[in-house]
Amino acid sequence: MNGTVIWHMTMSLDGFIGDRDDRVDWMSAADGGPSGLGAEVIATCGAFLCGGRRVELVGESRPYGGAWQGPILIYTRKDPATNPIPEFTYVSGDIRDVVAHGLEAAAGKNLVVTGGTVPRLAVEAGLVDEVVLHIIPSFSARVSASTTAPAYTPPN
Repeated sequence: MNGTVIWHMTMSLDGFIGDRDDRVDWMSAADGGPSGLGAEVIATCGAFLCGGRRVELVGESRPYGGAWQGPILIYTRKDPATNPIPEFTYVSGDIRDVVAHGLEAAAGKNLVVTGGTVPRLAVEAGLVDEVVLHIIPSFSARVSASTTAPAYTPPN
């Protein structure tokens, strides 16, 4: 069960992950797909662990705009047997056991954790080995209710 636990996150300068509608699909909107460190994270990822909120926001879509294929584990407080998306593995319980399960699913590669709650729990338990944070050089247009700044549009 080798592999590194990586907290991978992208956010705007003002600290937001989601846009005004809480959507995160803007992260995968750039033409050509991920590059640089993002591409390296994808290439070394053996399994992906996130919370149920991801499913609420992006449904069955694959991480990284579909650029990555592999086991997806959804950490939930609900009964994992009530799995609404069969291709995802729903897990619950102590975060230590969940991360161990994720590393096993990663088959010697890295386990990438994303979101808010799951990485926080993993950090609190001392389970995160690396943090990879991308900061998009733009404001999310959520600075204040009166802000009229345009939302981030990835370059072509």
